[in-house]
Amino acid sequence: MFRINQIKISAEIPVDDHSNILTEKICKLLNIDFGRIVSYDIVKRSIDARKKEVNYVYCIDVRVRNEKALHIKNKDIMHIDPEKGYFFPYTLKSDIPDEKRPVVIGLGPAGLFCAYMLAKAGFRPIVLERGKRIEDRQKDVERFWETGILDTGSNVQFGEGGAGAFSDGKLNTVVKDKNGRNKQVLKIFVEHGADKDILYDNKPHIGTDRLTKIVSSIRNSITAMGGEIHYECKADGFDISPLGIRGVSAGKMSFNTEHVALAVGHSARDTFELLKDLNIPMQPKAFAVGFRVMHPQSVIDSNQYGEDYDRLDVPVASYKLTHTCECERGVYSFCMCPGGHVVNASSEEGRLAVNGMSYHARDSKTANSAIVVQVTEADFEGDDVLRGMHFQRKLEKNAYDLANGKIPVQRYGDFAKSVVSNTATKKELPEFEPVCKGDYEYCELNGIMPQVLNECFVEGMEAFGRKIRHFNDANVIMAGIESRTSSPVRIIRDEEGSSKVKGLYPCGEGAGYAGGITSAAMDGIYIAEMIAADIIKDM
Repeated sequence: MFRINQIKISAEIPVDDHSNILTEKICKLLNIDFGRIVSYDIVKRSIDARKKEVNYVYCIDVRVRNEKALHIKNKDIMHIDPEKGYFFPYTLKSDIPDEKRPVVIGLGPAGLFCAYMLAKAGFRPIVLERGKRIEDRQKDVERFWETGILDTGSNVQFGEGGAGAFSDGKLNTVVKDKNGRNKQVLKIFVEHGADKDILYDNKPHIGTDRLTKIVSSIRNSITAMGGEIHYECKADGFDISPLGIRGVSAGKMSFNTEHVALAVGHSARDTFELLKDLNIPMQPKAFAVGFRVMHPQSVIDSNQYGEDYDRLDVPVASYKLTHTCECERGVYSFCMCPGGHVVNASSEEGRLAVNGMSYHARDSKTANSAIVVQVTEADFEGDDVLRGMHFQRKLEKNAYDLANGKIPVQRYGDFAKSVVSNTATKKELPEFEPVCKGDYEYCELNGIMPQVLNECFVEGMEAFGRKIRHFNDANVIMAGIESRTSSPVRIIRDEEGSSKVKGLYPCGEGAGYAGGITSAAMDGIYIAEMIAADIIKDM
């Protein structure tokens, strides 16, 4: 098999026409007739917009007849062995006894994929999800955005699919994939309804509207393969002996088990408090807080593709920005949602948090991203292991109080004037209105975060304005507070994935081992491997 890198096709050519062009280019590069091609697969597709001409760039794996007869000298073409792909290393050959069945707590990306892999291998996992199934959860979230009435058990943070179900469905990750888990996650998504192009697009995404349907399809596969799911079933107790975990309780229900995947998500604050009371080893973890910023999508598109981008067949543009402040704090963009909405993502009464969301079409005409400032243990009061969580709660209460539970918004130029007097902010963009899920109200946002963080935020925005024209325009809209970028704690685990309590496996973003849908799902697969290995060892 040959891998061909750097096949370029002009973005002026419709993507639907690329298949025929790719075939022609493959034949020309390999100097073969069409009949010699057995098959080809797209490995990666990205967009190169660094020069005036915008191109799609493909990496292709090609199988040809009599490949030994080809003598290739092009440096962009190499002979490779076919990839073996990912295989779950353990499969039960007999029925698992009830007392050996693993319990998975949480049905976000980590718990969903952990349960899926265990079920597929015959381990019949029991899943405890504090929220509702995705169809019912969707109704609760829509009702909250329309009325402001919050269901603390079923919201943007809690329920089947986790917080990622109401985001952009972005599937890119910086985690290394030496074991093939990343590709396996994408394949499972495709098997359950996602477009095939997520397997090779450089910035794959599904969209909230499609992701919810895919989550329900994966859930149905879990139950069809012998898994058992309990909704509105919050784990509230652990039976721990000197030998390790012995069971989990959830209200009036109890489950005997020696293996628990703890995939509770970054917002399960009551569970963190329970783990602290049980002396489960945890440590504070740095994270970041800030504001969602909204721009006309046309500003981002023209920056990426040029002023005449309308002639191109390209997706709406995104960005990734970083800046190190003079005080050495980092400021960066997070969870950028092209053509998206800012959403009220609250999960506690009297506290407000926002997030970003896009549908598959990404057609809202407004781009949003979190611009966040790094915080560390030095920013948190006291010595409580959960002091980062208390810091988050304080900021969220500040945000809630500003507009009595509505999303507080402000124009960046007004915010910057109250923070620093020498800002370079100008009004060049016309005024536009926020695109939000949930009511919003214009407020003064300076009182939500400590002043030092406000100043870093403005420094970052001004730096980003030097990279993307109009990024720091006075009419850019801010919404706060973005406080759930990642978990405020890490639940300590060893090289085999287990906590100090044998059989308790911290997993995913809430445990501090992932950041986003894909990395959380990959960690779920890893923990499924660890649990399966331990169960088989004892059978």
